Amino acid sequence: MTHRAGGSALRAGYCTIAIISALLLAPPVFSQTVAPRYTLTAEQWREDLRMMMAELPQRHRNLYHTTSAETFDSAAKALHARIPTLARHEIILEMARLVALAGDGHTNIYPTRDAAIGFRSLPVALYLFRDGLYIRAAHRIHAELAGAKVLRIGEASVDEAYARVRPYIGRDNEMGVRFFAPHLLAIPEVLHATGLAPSPDSVLFELAVGDSVRSVWLRPIGPVELMPADADASWRRRQGWVDARERASTPEPLWISRDPEKVLWWFSVLPASKTVYAQINQVRNGPSETFAEFTQRLLSAIDSVQADRLVVDLRLNRGGNGVLLRPLVNGILKRPNVNERGKLLVLTGRSTWSAAQFLVDDLQKYADVTLVGEPSASKGNHYGDSRRITLPNGGMSVRAATIYRQEWLPNDPRHWTAPDVSSGLSFRD
Repeated sequence: MTHRAGGSALRAGYCTIAIISALLLAPPVFSQTVAPRYTLTAEQWREDLRMMMAELPQRHRNLYHTTSAETFDSAAKALHARIPTLARHEIILEMARLVALAGDGHTNIYPTRDAAIGFRSLPVALYLFRDGLYIRAAHRIHAELAGAKVLRIGEASVDEAYARVRPYIGRDNEMGVRFFAPHLLAIPEVLHATGLAPSPDSVLFELAVGDSVRSVWLRPIGPVELMPADADASWRRRQGWVDARERASTPEPLWISRDPEKVLWWFSVLPASKTVYAQINQVRNGPSETFAEFTQRLLSAIDSVQADRLVVDLRLNRGGNGVLLRPLVNGILKRPNVNERGKLLVLTGRSTWSAAQFLVDDLQKYADVTLVGEPSASKGNHYGDSRRITLPNGGMSVRAATIYRQEWLPNDPRHWTAPDVSSGLSFRD
């Protein structure tokens, strides 16, 4: 698979570093002593902000591809002035909002990926289904809430709550927001900073529980569970939590039957058929098997059972090393028994992102594939390969996209890869 670094980098944008420094009143010179992250002074936060705004244009392939340098500068100056009036979590989220102006998913500050941020979690795990926002799982202290539908958070409707957290999310398209927003809506610091809670220590939820409507105050129970980089592991069962799936009368679906952080990829021949189901959760080499070796095993299985259908499930795949995909694509193209319309199915969703998008792109270009599920969370032309900037005082990580990937025509206006067969999950599903 060939990736080209295309598009104008707007070199003139780099000249704005001097403007940024002037706007923020001082050059990025940092304290020798790093204070604990919960006790930073206003000046230390300002030092981190200056460093972030000096580094982002240098690290990013083209920071101003969506938002102008002037808008970035104005937002940074406004935050610089407000820092003494804000609480720690409010400063962090305003910095996340500032970074999200870049307009791509690989440029971000994510509380769900950074232990240095130290935000906490409410005792509920949320998911935005086709028919609404639900408590997909609940800590055992609120076991009765598992399966409840969220009607309001604070005084806001679910749609309003979604709109309030949206600006803090770095994303390639709206599917990225649909993935991250439910996680942010279970973080009390986020809910307080967005006006959805009166304090970062308790949040009021209005819920439909069975046939009744209940108002429940929820308090944080511990730190946010950090997400792995390249897989959506949010569906895995957690010790001490009650999952709404426990009420199902049917077996666990294949796609959430294994922990995607531990099981990078696997396949099975479905019973009483010649269908091979392959789930690829991450695109990288494993500790005991390379991706090329897995690919060879998969292709050998397709040949040995004379498969008449191949299902490739990318719904939990958030990326990895796209260079590893070439043998898989080539192998599928050489097998006409599965490379045929209706016989090659690829399942996509809101977590199909980054290197998983590369696989979708190549199969769409070269194979006779049918896509099923939700739109992908990325697109063929996007900024990727993020690199970390560590802020000196707070220790937080800021990620910046360093490469432009062009897999589609330069003027292709699509925001995502749309499925041929749309099939988003409902709560009943």
